[in-house]
Amino acid sequence: MAKTFNTTADCKPHLHYMVDLTSRLIQIQQMIDKGEYFTISRARQYGKTTTLRSLKRFLGSEYLTASLDFQRIGTARFENEHLFSTAFTRLFIQAVHQQVILEDAALQHAVQMLENAASDNPEFGLLELFGHLGRICGDCEKPIVLMIDETDHAASHPVFLDFLSQLRACYIDRDLAPAFQSVILAGVYDIKNLKRKIRLEQEHQQNSPWNIAADFKIDMDFSQSDVEGMLAEYEQDFHTGMNIPKIAGLLCEYTSGYPFLVSRLCQIMDETVTGSQYFADRAAAFTKEGFLEAVKQILLEKNTLFESLADKLYSYPSLKELLHAALFSGDRISFNPDNEIIGLVSMFGFVKNTDGNLAVANRIFETRLYNLFLSEEEINSRLYAAAGMDKNQFVQNGMLDMDLILEKFMHCWAELYSHSDEKFIEDNGRKFFLLYLKPIINGTGNYYIESRTRDNGRTDIIVDYHGKQYIIEIKIWRGNEYQKRGIRQLAEYLHAYHAKKGYLLSFDFNKYKKTGIREIRYGDLCILEAVV
Repeated sequence: MAKTFNTTADCKPHLHYMVDLTSRLIQIQQMIDKGEYFTISRARQYGKTTTLRSLKRFLGSEYLTASLDFQRIGTARFENEHLFSTAFTRLFIQAVHQQVILEDAALQHAVQMLENAASDNPEFGLLELFGHLGRICGDCEKPIVLMIDETDHAASHPVFLDFLSQLRACYIDRDLAPAFQSVILAGVYDIKNLKRKIRLEQEHQQNSPWNIAADFKIDMDFSQSDVEGMLAEYEQDFHTGMNIPKIAGLLCEYTSGYPFLVSRLCQIMDETVTGSQYFADRAAAFTKEGFLEAVKQILLEKNTLFESLADKLYSYPSLKELLHAALFSGDRISFNPDNEIIGLVSMFGFVKNTDGNLAVANRIFETRLYNLFLSEEEINSRLYAAAGMDKNQFVQNGMLDMDLILEKFMHCWAELYSHSDEKFIEDNGRKFFLLYLKPIINGTGNYYIESRTRDNGRTDIIVDYHGKQYIIEIKIWRGNEYQKRGIRQLAEYLHAYHAKKGYLLSFDFNKYKKTGIREIRYGDLCILEAVV
């Protein structure tokens, strides 16, 4: 049976196309060899479960690896430490039985003692549990690694804090009494900072019982070489003739290596784009055009990752305002992890620290946010309505007439907003142009904002339409010298994209301004400027 790209549950090497995790697993084993306790805290669908299961196989016979999943413990089992301890015991014994060598009689006896204690003692709790766990660690011929996945399921329950306290005590006293070689907790929430997940007395808010954990600094993003390796395996099976470095580069450029997004785009190209109207087979689908079609589809679909992003925006209005200002007004917002909202949304993987400033984590998330914010204004937007009514005239022989789009936008702007003040236009200029552009390209094209050039004065919008790219720079008029510098920068950008024509949309607040459209020749380049 052929392998597939997987975006649900963990990836299995014999069933799914995967990146090679070996380098990450080597780094994690180095932490285990040093006896470190740590947390793998990453956003949803970031490959945590896949990493843990791969790690268990990778450690092989060197360690006894007890791998638990806290999702298997029902909520009622977290009501008190007796219920929790007995449930934990069952999971732990099941995990050990998967690996125990029958000849290890001492270990078998210690495990049986734990099972008997949990079954026969109605007072069995954390103290008794950890007493038996220490005995098991001492009797086992191999060091024991405890791995617990889905710790978020437990993190809102007070008994989990007590459980962490016991682990902490074992770690501190490991030179005096047998203990786990290493403990790995995996989840979205950073267990070292439970105050975002649980609200208890002041002591618990300030002092986490997991402050003995080592920092986990291993990069779990997919690099371009990671993605190339996965695509090379796919290519061996299907012989598409794809340009592997090019497709891998596009995947990383749009996703910044977010594992779910990389796999989902590959999955869409393989399962949905292949055989569709314009992409007859896999050879056609695994091209730049097929990739852009997959981008269009992922931006329109509902999945748990995007739903989580939207949920955070509506749960935290201040976050929504912050991101809106960053995207549409170009505001530079310092990345301060001590800010609770920034720390929270960073933990969920939706934003990142870029040179000390807050930035949306990747181009897919960013475009999804633009679409969300724009959709909230489409109904009442006269620009959106005007563009929708005139949509057909902007497409000639299947291609966009970007010259006409800028000309018509200029006329609509003059009619609707020409008397608006400077602050209003600075805050909303790019939003209004995107509202005008969106109904024209919807269903056929994509757009994104080029983050490398975003600042308060200028924005580059890249439009992909039937395989052709249009580069539009939006800028605020700051004088002739600024304009000349902007033209030079746009020219450099056009060369980088191997484009011969670019577009400038200039918002000019000079009362003596001269609106209109003019063509600028810059070497062998043509730049069309619309001044409003």
